[in-house]
Amino acid sequence: MANVVESKKSCTVNPLKMSQPLGASYAYMGMNNCMPMMHGSQGCTAFGLVLMVRHFREAIPLQTTAMNEATTILGGMDNIEKAIVNIKTRAKPDLIGICSTGLTETKGEDVAGDLKLIRAKHPELGATEVVYVSTPDYVGAFQDGWAKAVQAMIVALAVPATERNDKQINVLAGCHLTPGDIEELREIIESFGLSAIVMPDLSGSLDGHIPEEFSPSTLGGTTLAEVRSMGASAFTIAIGEQMRASAEALESITGVGFELFDRLTGLEPNDRLLKTLSRISGLPIPMKFRRQRSQLLDAMLDGHFYFGGKKVAIGAEPDLLWATASWLAEMGCELTVLVTTTKSPILSQLPVEEVLIGDLEDLELRAKGCDMLITHSHGRQAAERLDIPFFRMGIPMFDRLGGAHRLSIGYRGTRGLVFELSNMFLAAKRENHPDSWPLPAAEPAKAVVPVAGSAEPVAELVH
Repeated sequence: MANVVESKKSCTVNPLKMSQPLGASYAYMGMNNCMPMMHGSQGCTAFGLVLMVRHFREAIPLQTTAMNEATTILGGMDNIEKAIVNIKTRAKPDLIGICSTGLTETKGEDVAGDLKLIRAKHPELGATEVVYVSTPDYVGAFQDGWAKAVQAMIVALAVPATERNDKQINVLAGCHLTPGDIEELREIIESFGLSAIVMPDLSGSLDGHIPEEFSPSTLGGTTLAEVRSMGASAFTIAIGEQMRASAEALESITGVGFELFDRLTGLEPNDRLLKTLSRISGLPIPMKFRRQRSQLLDAMLDGHFYFGGKKVAIGAEPDLLWATASWLAEMGCELTVLVTTTKSPILSQLPVEEVLIGDLEDLELRAKGCDMLITHSHGRQAAERLDIPFFRMGIPMFDRLGGAHRLSIGYRGTRGLVFELSNMFLAAKRENHPDSWPLPAAEPAKAVVPVAGSAEPVAELVH
């Protein structure tokens, strides 16, 4: 059992975490024809927008209510009203997702009440759904904002159904899953003859495709019709501890049961996933997955020589930290340093003495002597100073291409991680050369001591 402690430093140095509003906006980006909007100053939105653009290298839809000094003091209802009406007129989205920031949370605005007044005043909003979630950025982190936004959308949009579709299941995806992960998960589910409603579905909106026409809102993702039909599904699969509250909310509204998978990286969790899908569909596990499992086992056998005993330092959001650290521990690594961003009940189950809620400075100071550093791109300078291999994982990943397509789940994703990290350990191994070959230790010095009555010297060891 791990002891979860929080750093007591006076300030954060080289932040590891990102804010709740950005996590909520990211969740809204997984919805089709949606316009995410931060209720705060322009700067709050600008910094988040730049981060997302650098990571995905795509046009990111993100709007702001542009609060200033006067509206912050007097109230921002007028700003919300103008923003919603303008977005409806120009972008015509199906969904407007609003998340608060520290600025408006400190003021203490009743945004939910404001939205009721705005809707009554503007009937032209019509069928456009507006979902609001409270996400102050001075508490929590990226994962918390994502989880709150998904739960808020389920509460606002999900409805019970009179009939069940035995071939349809829901998938509640955590923010640690990339668009590539979600695409792989959908293919696995469809192999059992099932259809999946993924929420939020980043594989449709942020998978890097080039659309035929420009759209000011999100292009692809979970539609409102799909959310409203989740009540007709036979079952719900939730990925990550962060999705537990959303799965419980969906179950309470629609009556659809769920099973939570804390991770899908590694052998055992994927065995459990396939058994669950086989039970739901009533079909045997397809042979291709038996082949993939055998390939993963062979990769683990080949790679364990390079993982065994390696000291690893990881900095990531709780669910990503859990998935990565648990898998590395199974591969034989020593989890030397684990740093995360926010509290989660699953952290205490990690096989280490301590998990620190801290920043990248904490990670760097504790990672001295480790064999690998794992975190997002902001940890690259720390890895250079420590002179150890650096594996990029999580958001943002702005100094490498393909972050959105990184695959880390399923048998194939786990096998890819085995090979990628094994090769990094191999490349970091320092071979001896003629000019650096270690020489054998020199023999102890000897002294010649004459023996009385003898002309022959006798060599004795000098102690």
